[in-house]
Amino acid sequence: MARYKDARCRQCRREGTRLFLKGDRCYTPKCAVERRTYPPGQHGQRRRKVSDYGLQLREKQKLRTIYGVLERQFRRYFEQAERRPGVTGENLLQLLERRLDNVVYRLSFAGSRSQARQLVAHGHFLVNGRQLNVPSYIVRAGDLIEVGAGSKQAEPIQVNLSAAGSRRLPEWLELEPAQMRGRVMSLPRREQMEVEAQEQLVVEYYSR
Repeated sequence: MARYKDARCRQCRREGTRLFLKGDRCYTPKCAVERRTYPPGQHGQRRRKVSDYGLQLREKQKLRTIYGVLERQFRRYFEQAERRPGVTGENLLQLLERRLDNVVYRLSFAGSRSQARQLVAHGHFLVNGRQLNVPSYIVRAGDLIEVGAGSKQAEPIQVNLSAAGSRRLPEWLELEPAQMRGRVMSLPRREQMEVEAQEQLVVEYYSR
């Protein structure tokens, strides 16, 4: 599987906004976007006129980077969203938000989505009592996500849960920190999905 191996902060600077790829560091003044507000690279400080296509492409790339999804998989999500009733852009965001690794991150079991993906892949979580190691699993309303019995003392999970109060829990999720479990109360609506994105630009990109 392809993997990005360069500095994560370069990705945030490229998009000009915080993508929260490095956990707690993204909430501090050390965030690269705060320190250097221009894109990375030799010509990053040049002013460039961006075309409509360029705006659409950058928005698509930004969403892919936020959720850590490769192009082929992202395209499949878009095709699923297009087939579903409702607004395609919102359907796309909802599918991405319902990924198991994202839910683990939103519940504060992990400091970043990449860490959540690793923890899920290593089998630290149960969904409705069944161990799942597939980060792309799409959760449903009513699903119970909990830390496995053998993983409750895992240091990364303990550290992140202790700082859970500093992060806002989305309205569509419920967290029981003492029991180290959370529940999907409902499917997320657009106003409940805390991601800065212009999903309509992504729809326009794939509809060219």
